[in-house]
Amino acid sequence: MKRYILKRLVQAFVSLFAVTLIVFMLTQLSGDPALLMAPPDATPRDIQEMREIMGLTKPLHVQYGIFLADILSGEFGRSFKWDKPCIAIWLDRFPNTLLLAGASMVITIIIGLSFGILSAVHVGRWFDQFGKIFALMGQALPVFWLGLMLMYLFSVKLRWLPTSGMGSWEHLIMPAITLGWFFTASIARLTRSSMLDELDRDYIKMAKIKGVSRSGIILRHALKNATIPILTLGSLNFVFMLNGTVITETVFNWPGVGRLVVEAIFTRDFPLVQTTVLIGASFFIFVNLMVDVLYAYIDPRIRYQ
Repeated sequence: MKRYILKRLVQAFVSLFAVTLIVFMLTQLSGDPALLMAPPDATPRDIQEMREIMGLTKPLHVQYGIFLADILSGEFGRSFKWDKPCIAIWLDRFPNTLLLAGASMVITIIIGLSFGILSAVHVGRWFDQFGKIFALMGQALPVFWLGLMLMYLFSVKLRWLPTSGMGSWEHLIMPAITLGWFFTASIARLTRSSMLDELDRDYIKMAKIKGVSRSGIILRHALKNATIPILTLGSLNFVFMLNGTVITETVFNWPGVGRLVVEAIFTRDFPLVQTTVLIGASFFIFVNLMVDVLYAYIDPRIRYQ
């Protein structure tokens, strides 16, 4: 077991190192931040001095070494635009994204589980057909289109909810639904298939013979065993939500990490782009690592040699 965990740790750190290299090279190819930040009356000499101050005149391998040193120091470098440690800017925006992702996750679990359970219980009936259409629409509709339609209906036409921004709980409803729409559909589909598998097992038939109530069979027996793959997908979906808020936060003007990435890209703020992408990739890598380790404890057969 220790050998398996060590192997997965090495793979995780190799993946993280590869991400740092890819992100660094792509940001260097995106353009010159000095040209964007320089005032309109700046001379070529002024722009060159700005490049020197930002460290952009140094060789690429030296800049990459400085980038890695900044990561190890915990500051992740200083933002070109705000002249602050990138990690401080990220931590200032991350609670907003965490709030949005948390609200979306609650909506996803409640609606997704409900649709999945009811579709499995009423398999082949009208609600099951409706659930299939709901799941298909959830995974087919573009996020930005859904956000705009919700905004048009509930803000422009009905005037029930604010259009954009962050403030009261009303500002959270439409962004949370928009972000969680796709993941709600995936949870509903997985719940339906897992429940159908469990409801067809022998212990369920034995519970029916013993006279266990229908609700007891569904909630106490079938759902309990069906939640194992659902919890796995739910944890990964939550990480996807944390890192997939760019479109939602841009549409609804939500001041989170996703919108911060867009701002950093447009201003060619290399250190800030690298910080946000690297932290987002770290979430994926280490959540997958934890899931693999938990699986290895649950099922020793997957401890690869």
